[in-house]
Amino acid sequence: MSDQPREPIIRVRGLVNRFGNETVHDGLDLDVFAGEVLGVVGASGSGKSVLLRSIIGLNRPVAGDIEVLGHNILTMTDVDQRDVEKHWGVLFQDGALFSSLTVAQNIEVPLKEYYKMPLRLMDEIAAFKIGIVGLPEGTGEKYPSQLSGGMRKRSGLARALALDPEIVFLDEPTAGLDPIAAADFDILIKDLRSSLGLTVFMVTHDLDTLFSTCDRAAVLVEKKVRAGTLEQIQSDNHPWIRDYFRGPRGRAALLAEAPQLVREASSLPAPV
Repeated sequence: MSDQPREPIIRVRGLVNRFGNETVHDGLDLDVFAGEVLGVVGASGSGKSVLLRSIIGLNRPVAGDIEVLGHNILTMTDVDQRDVEKHWGVLFQDGALFSSLTVAQNIEVPLKEYYKMPLRLMDEIAAFKIGIVGLPEGTGEKYPSQLSGGMRKRSGLARALALDPEIVFLDEPTAGLDPIAAADFDILIKDLRSSLGLTVFMVTHDLDTLFSTCDRAAVLVEKKVRAGTLEQIQSDNHPWIRDYFRGPRGRAALLAEAPQLVREASSLPAPV
């Protein structure tokens, strides 16, 4: 195995986001590596979604550098931006589907945006993407209002995968789903990462998803990020991190996925 350090596929340095008098991020640094599933967690208002939107260019930070696939998101030309955008897909909360379009038409939106191809080919791609996210045949003809919450999430994911991206950004993918649907979605993410070689940047508050799906966690505290493996993060004694991971829900989620780790966590100092 090579001892050479891995090069990040996403590199954030010195990020500052400020809205009025409120500073959300202040000198935030973060690396995301190819092929990993990174779970981004933090308290409400800590700027999880703002970080995601900054990386994909929907929010302009006050200061800092953001590189994705070797391109500086903040300084690249419009032509380069369109080229880089082909290499990522985004699943926003609740799928963010266009209500006036069918599922298949929603999936075809990025295909029309970035490529010129026959309608028949786009229909075939849409049908394929619908299949790989586990939606039943015939879903492509339905409108978002006819779908359950879980089906809307999967349809949004199918659209995010339309261009065969290297990176997928997921914003609270299991929010609003019942436990069974959420667990099924976690399995889907793991399977797609494995089969398609995806890098996944996932904003989540779901401890079950974090423990069952993610390779590393990035925790937003004090306007910065503390990142590491789940084992490393659980040993951090920052009050919010300690309460989040060692509280009743954290222990239950950890026990479900890794009983040995929860026994080790039990030996750590108790919250004070």
